[in-house]
Amino acid sequence: MSKPDDSDKVENGGPSAIEQYLVKDPERFALNMARMVEQAGKAASAWAEPREKGEVRDHVAEPVVDMVKTFSKLSEYWLGDPQRALEAQTRLFAGYMTVWANAIQKVTPNAEAADDAVKPERGDKRFQDPEWGRNAFFDFLKQAYLVTSRWANELVEHAEGLDDHTRHKASFYVKQVSNAIAPSNFILTNPELFRETVASNGENLVRGMKMLAEDIAAGKGDLKLRQADYTPFEIGKNIATTPGKVIGRSDVAEIIQYDPVTETVLKRPLLICPPWINKYYILDLNPQKSFIRWAIEQGHSVFVISWINPDERHGAKGWEAYIREGLQFGLDMVEKATGESGVNAIGYCVGGTLLGAALALLAQEGDHRIKSATFFTTQVDFTYAGDLKVFVDEDQVAAVERSMSEKGYLDGTKMATAFNMLRSGDLIWPYVVNNYMRGKEPLPFDLLYWNSDSTRMAAANHSFYLRNCYLENNLSRGTMELAGRTVSLADITIPVYNLATKEDHIAPALSVFVGSQFFGADVEYVMAGSGHIAGVVNPPAAKKYQYWTGGKPVGDFNAWLATAHEHPGSWWTHWQHWIENQDDIRVPARKPGKRMKILGDAPGTYVKVRV
Repeated sequence: MSKPDDSDKVENGGPSAIEQYLVKDPERFALNMARMVEQAGKAASAWAEPREKGEVRDHVAEPVVDMVKTFSKLSEYWLGDPQRALEAQTRLFAGYMTVWANAIQKVTPNAEAADDAVKPERGDKRFQDPEWGRNAFFDFLKQAYLVTSRWANELVEHAEGLDDHTRHKASFYVKQVSNAIAPSNFILTNPELFRETVASNGENLVRGMKMLAEDIAAGKGDLKLRQADYTPFEIGKNIATTPGKVIGRSDVAEIIQYDPVTETVLKRPLLICPPWINKYYILDLNPQKSFIRWAIEQGHSVFVISWINPDERHGAKGWEAYIREGLQFGLDMVEKATGESGVNAIGYCVGGTLLGAALALLAQEGDHRIKSATFFTTQVDFTYAGDLKVFVDEDQVAAVERSMSEKGYLDGTKMATAFNMLRSGDLIWPYVVNNYMRGKEPLPFDLLYWNSDSTRMAAANHSFYLRNCYLENNLSRGTMELAGRTVSLADITIPVYNLATKEDHIAPALSVFVGSQFFGADVEYVMAGSGHIAGVVNPPAAKKYQYWTGGKPVGDFNAWLATAHEHPGSWWTHWQHWIENQDDIRVPARKPGKRMKILGDAPGTYVKVRV
């Protein structure tokens, strides 16, 4: 091969367009490929060994079967009419021809620059490297991929006769497949990965395979994808550090009372019911982001339920147990610690759904200790539930129940994978590329440490949730049965603050809005900017995002939004004013331990149990 001339030099004076993709040291490259194969063997062994011992049983076939069934229904529409099928094929072929014509034009000397057949969506970070546009080969791959994935999405959008659930699933599965096959995910089709592999003579792949083996071993046979460097974090040391005491412990929950920092506090204590699908310290990541610490600074006597990370002993614990031994137990501890029977309560996500069901039950039973209820991104009606609804139909719920029956719980990694799949383009594939192909350790990030700290789901609890909420929507229909009673949200007549977030894929703002109409009380509906986590954990000092307030949450959601008032910054201060409008009487600050025995320091023991 002749030496490339200066015309091949890239603009920044680096190696030529050809040289940057040529191996410089074949002997070292070959040695590293052998080392990579050795590490890949360790990864395969880490995957196979627990299966050979019967410690891990794969359930991959079930979601794959569901995906195939869903795509079959989609195919029936397009292939059921030859003319319709021809039109779909013609659209794809026309897109490919445009891409091919652009590629020919790019390699033709002195030809005018051609516009891309299709451009990446705004915010798509996969194709930022200049070579995706400058190099004809990589540009062709990028455009062909974008044309194909967009065409596949349009097949779902334009398929008539699909029920809403099937369409939702088809759209979700198309997105997962599209994200997985992106050329940015593979070494030979990603210019940046290709260059790094050549420049390091394959050292990146050796490191990557080593990390892959470690992550499969850490997952005990399943891949536990690392999204951050977790080593700098320790619960109670530099995360979840707000001072407090554990004042109560049941089979399913610890109750934490936090130390006051003001001389006086609101007479009504504040009890927070977080989700058990993940751990409570999302509300206490660090002093700057902590809602708990901020609420204490505003003069709240804050109590938090820290849920157990369940195991075989908790398999039969259902929603009634979580109400009695968690929420009601928390109310008992608050009353003993403060002498107050009137409480402000907050429920977050599924913790809010439990709070709503509990309030309906307690109203019938005559327990009126909760005087106001705040819901963070909570669904009580699941008609317009988010992307998690993709995983919920009779076949899939039955499969989950079969899986849980083996141990009495659902493995935490299963829920973590499901949540990551909701945003696979952000939470899966960038880390696959960074970790296992680039061989780079991810950076420390407290939010992703929390995201990786997954929890198991007690079988009875999770089955009740999936069936009564997602599958049958019993809570809003007034047909949910708890403790031998049929509960109704209409029995909840205390003031309600209902927070949604604009970009929430788990509890969409529309779903929260629609759920507001089922309460038998005045509802203050507020929509914050951003999503399920960032929209909630948004301290005022950060001066980020915005929130909307408006009239009563009735009628059409878009009509409400069109007339809503937008406010810059955090909704936290708005909520504080709302709380004080309910009751702003203050009393001397309450210190943990003055009225009852202390069981230990916050954050307690339950939160430290990892899976």
